[in-house]
Amino acid sequence: MKTEGIDGIERFTSPGKGRGLRATKHFKVGDLLFSCPAYAYVLTVSERAAHCEFCFTRKEGLSKCGKCKKAFYCNVDCQKGDWCMHKLECSAMCAYGENWSPSETVRLTARIIAKQKMQPERSASEKLLLVREFEAHLNELDNERSEMNQADIAALHHFYSKHLEFPDHAGLTVLFAQVNCNGFTIEDEELSHLGSAVFPDVALMNHSCCPNVIVTYKGIVAEVRAVQEINPGEEVFTSYIDLLYPTEDRNERLRDSYFFTCDCKECTTKSKDKAKMKLRDLSEPPKPEEVRDMLRYARNIIEDFRRAKHCKTPSELLEMCELSLDKMGAIFEDTNVYMLHMMYQAMGVCLYMEDWDGAMSYGEKIIKPYSMHYPAHSLNVASMYLKLGRLYLGLEKKSMGIKALKKAIVIMEVTHGKDHHYIAEIKREIQQQK
Repeated sequence: MKTEGIDGIERFTSPGKGRGLRATKHFKVGDLLFSCPAYAYVLTVSERAAHCEFCFTRKEGLSKCGKCKKAFYCNVDCQKGDWCMHKLECSAMCAYGENWSPSETVRLTARIIAKQKMQPERSASEKLLLVREFEAHLNELDNERSEMNQADIAALHHFYSKHLEFPDHAGLTVLFAQVNCNGFTIEDEELSHLGSAVFPDVALMNHSCCPNVIVTYKGIVAEVRAVQEINPGEEVFTSYIDLLYPTEDRNERLRDSYFFTCDCKECTTKSKDKAKMKLRDLSEPPKPEEVRDMLRYARNIIEDFRRAKHCKTPSELLEMCELSLDKMGAIFEDTNVYMLHMMYQAMGVCLYMEDWDGAMSYGEKIIKPYSMHYPAHSLNVASMYLKLGRLYLGLEKKSMGIKALKKAIVIMEVTHGKDHHYIAEIKREIQQQK
């Protein structure tokens, strides 16, 4: 396929940032700038049986693969469409059984290799950027990242050698680094993880903590919509990271994952940092060193909790959240983002444990400060309204539930487009209450 381009968008060299996208026409808030089908993608293992492996449709009554009994499909057409990728895993899953355990990154990379062999010419996902043009940042990888890449290469050979011809070791090293730096997480309307993919044209956008577009998904297609007015000649910016956190934390994440420091307006002015780091109004204000110590504790407990998710029970995780909130709450206000982070984790544990009242209580504390800290038209705010709305309905708080769901819809009509099937589903939930 020869280069087609995208109407209203062009690739250009962004000063100080390298490649980027800029608008060649005006876009208003909610406008679709462009859509991009996934070049390669994989459904996460935990969502099997709930989503079609080929098109990511969520529905009941999916049909399973007759051989491996692991992959599920809408119908025969979806199963046939997916066979060129599923065959990479089907017999291996049968052979290895419970020992079949490639990471999602390994599974995605295997599919990229297969796609490149099947379709060496430019794909519909690469109108402006080819997969082989992805940045790899090999020279900036630390020893831990390099070792992880080598472990992934070993896993790729172990699980996929019967069905794939691999590039040489140097080529695989570059490819895994490219995938780690340019891969996307596909999420549902509540921001639950559905799978991983590469969307080359979407990957061309640079980052800003004041983004003017947002990326959402319709099945295996990424859609890029304006969340600010965009004029001809202006660069198109998305956000690579969660924008809840203060400037120092955001840039640490950007340096760690993407090897740059952001110089957007929010990062230079730090205008939201004071509100995000709000302290309690105490009769005797804490000393600066006490605040520094608590900040260090907060960052450590976030990392400790992330690790604990893999080994502790839900009850232990909830206790960890509650203890940290008690400790931080001695100095930090409830609207402080570190408090909100642990409240959000606690809410997730409560949902898992089916403690609906507990989840609702945390959600109610989170939603107002979320609306203050996040930019307008935030997926994080929409998903919190959605979770709260569904909790309210489940707890027979009908009017509160409908009100919360309607607030989610207002945001999602901008971020997802008014015709998105998620919005139709939420509207049906509201209709069922009448």
